[in-house]
Amino acid sequence: MPGDNVTPDPLHPEYTHLRDIYFATDPEYKGRFTVPTLYDKKNKTIVNNESSEIIRMFYTEFDDLLPEKYKTVVLLPEKLKKDIEETNEWTYNDINNGVYKSGFATTQTAYEQAVTTLFGSLDRAEKHLASSPGPYYYGEHITEADVRLYTTIVRFDVVYVQHFKCNLGTIRHDYPLLNNYLKNLYWNVKGFRETTDFKHIKENYTKSHDDINPKHITPMGPWPDVEEGFERDFSKLRVGSVRLPAVLEYEKQLQ
Repeated sequence: MPGDNVTPDPLHPEYTHLRDIYFATDPEYKGRFTVPTLYDKKNKTIVNNESSEIIRMFYTEFDDLLPEKYKTVVLLPEKLKKDIEETNEWTYNDINNGVYKSGFATTQTAYEQAVTTLFGSLDRAEKHLASSPGPYYYGEHITEADVRLYTTIVRFDVVYVQHFKCNLGTIRHDYPLLNNYLKNLYWNVKGFRETTDFKHIKENYTKSHDDINPKHITPMGPWPDVEEGFERDFSKLRVGSVRLPAVLEYEKQLQ
């Protein structure tokens, strides 16, 4: 789709869809066409299309091509690896993927189970931040846990609340710590705001899911996309939560 910050494939300008890359790699491909897709332009093949694996590859595989300041970035410190792995497990299943389980549910029961788990897990993340000195998920230094949580939190209010029926609460009104955490990543940490395009985010969802939004109308709000005003002292903030009985009952199972 033409527009701002949209460029054609520099290697294959004639391609119009990601599926063209998949079929060029394997003419008999029968799987899903997913992003991110890591492509080897020399061997003309897809290397990987699983984000959790690609992010780990980026840590060391391309060091010989990078300036020294980027080689020394460590997002998976050994002393936190076990904690980050455990956090990744439920963050992915219950938050990152939880919004999709809610939005694409085909029965009321499946939807209610997914959205209950989602908000119980947002409550869990909120409580964790209340115990962290901040400004990141595990304290003073940014880690993989921040990168993986950000992608869902930054989309939550602008897309998932209405489009995927995740409307038991919003980040900005019901989760003061998660909202504060998001504001810091977006406004203060280089790389986050620069790689977040809300027009692309909104239109990718609202104009591609015919069964959910057949008229392809894109909501204007909320405004602003991410609020400003980061509070460095997390202890000054109220610990938020969603108090729906079903969510509270799910949280009991986590204890």
